[in-house]
Amino acid sequence: MTNDAEPDAQSLHPPMQEALRERPREPIFNLPRIVLIFMGIVWAVHLARVGLLDRGQDLRVIVETAFIPLRYAVPLSDQSPAWLWSPVTYSFLHGSFAHLIVNSVWMAAFGAVVARRIGTARFCAFWIATSVAAVTLHLALHWGEEIPVIGASGVVSGLMGAAARFAFPENGRFRRDKAHFLPRLSIAESLTNRTVLIYLGIWFGINALAALGFGGDPSGTMDIAWEAHIGGFLCGFLLFAVFDRRDWH
Repeated sequence: MTNDAEPDAQSLHPPMQEALRERPREPIFNLPRIVLIFMGIVWAVHLARVGLLDRGQDLRVIVETAFIPLRYAVPLSDQSPAWLWSPVTYSFLHGSFAHLIVNSVWMAAFGAVVARRIGTARFCAFWIATSVAAVTLHLALHWGEEIPVIGASGVVSGLMGAAARFAFPENGRFRRDKAHFLPRLSIAESLTNRTVLIYLGIWFGINALAALGFGGDPSGTMDIAWEAHIGGFLCGFLLFAVFDRRDWH
């Protein structure tokens, strides 16, 4: 791997060399289909909630699909089976258009890189895994609370964590159209890469501000939790090798 922003094709594994030679330059907004599908789902869900449901119906949707820690503190026999699917379905709900737009922007940037790297099926599995990991950490720290957790922020954080394992060349800048060709770094290598360390510092700094109460929901009706962000990020960063293609090491 070179120290430039452009990966050197000769330094890559043969499957990467072939893909790099044959793949034409893509427009910046030409996103992988699976990313567009997930973005379409979260937008359709929000538009349906805003445009088609009254307040009571929307509340019912939240109760049945948002992640609510209180579910797991009472006997499962005393509630609906939403405890089973809500660790994933909450990621398709958003509290506002601003929340949805921010997640969509970051999903486009980092979801495109990861999707091109791991493919459609692995991307779907990655979404589920990071969704669950995000609220698992949140649940551990907020056991029994009744405030719902919603949003794809945990998944987006997982995508950002995954990108830290391969998308940032040493002393180079992030290139969304070429980053997926770079070799995967080990966890130790990632933590000694100056570009990755800067990236991690900024990311954790932003979440530290969230932990201190900056940028939260003033109404307190929805919890877009920093703990869930960290849970998703750690899942993407630590477990990325599970989802990565074997021939793209």
